[in-house]
Amino acid sequence: MDKPLKDRVAAVTGATRGAGRAIAVELGAAGATVFVGGRTTRGSRSPIGRPETIEETAELVTAAGGRGIAIRCDFTVPADVDAFRARIESEVDGRLDVLVDDVWGGEQGVEFKPFWEADLERQLGMWRNSMEAHLVALHRLLPLVIRRPGGLVVEVTDGDADTQYSGMLAYDSVKAGVRRLAYALAKDLEPHGGTAVAVTPGFLRSEQMLETFGVTEENWRDAIANEPHYVMAETPHYLGRGVAALAADPDRARFTGQCLSSWSLMHTYGVTDLDGSKPDWGRWNVDVVSTGTAPTSVDASVYR
Repeated sequence: MDKPLKDRVAAVTGATRGAGRAIAVELGAAGATVFVGGRTTRGSRSPIGRPETIEETAELVTAAGGRGIAIRCDFTVPADVDAFRARIESEVDGRLDVLVDDVWGGEQGVEFKPFWEADLERQLGMWRNSMEAHLVALHRLLPLVIRRPGGLVVEVTDGDADTQYSGMLAYDSVKAGVRRLAYALAKDLEPHGGTAVAVTPGFLRSEQMLETFGVTEENWRDAIANEPHYVMAETPHYLGRGVAALAADPDRARFTGQCLSSWSLMHTYGVTDLDGSKPDWGRWNVDVVSTGTAPTSVDASVYR
């Protein structure tokens, strides 16, 4: 099997679950050595009570064909990130070809109500656990990325444009801020031959979203009865495969500064989801969501 990233080293922040885990695994499937960082380990419980651990992520990376290295790290704490960097320095002589910045940790701040009615500390916590964590990770790890020309930085966000409001001020500002990080980083990395992009999934079938809808990966379609747009749901591996394809593309610099999506990566590289489908949430959003068309009246197979 082709391993286009066999000699590459990647680091994924926020790799415990969801998109971060899947991106790490797909980079591993392409042959990369992947340092996976997060707060939840087998000996350190998740702050939000989730069962996934970074050790499991590392094991999945290795099982997929790469080399997974788990490091417990709170990316809001510079000393933790210094230790994360030190492991990269000691294990692979400081080589870092791909940095995926996927820290989130804002679940407890999700409140769909006017900002002034929301819990302020939770909203500030969302900012600290996402934007602040991204900045700390970048400050400590970018020096490794620029040691060699051709480095890639991937900022993981939600949504590919600033023209739609998510319904939450703090959440919206965080996700827009992450997209802007990619744009700014593209300017900073250009003199070093580096590329920076933001990426977004569509309607994600993450572990937490499946649980929210009361379904599993095996029967996820049962959730469509309560949320018709879930017919376009995609696994985190769909975005993961797109990111791995981007990392292996020698001409990826043409995308620098842009926000790419799982569906645009599909159109560019021909990647599929785990079931072989190609969900196009972007097209569905334009044709169905934004027009108020009843999802049940549309042939969803045309968009997959």
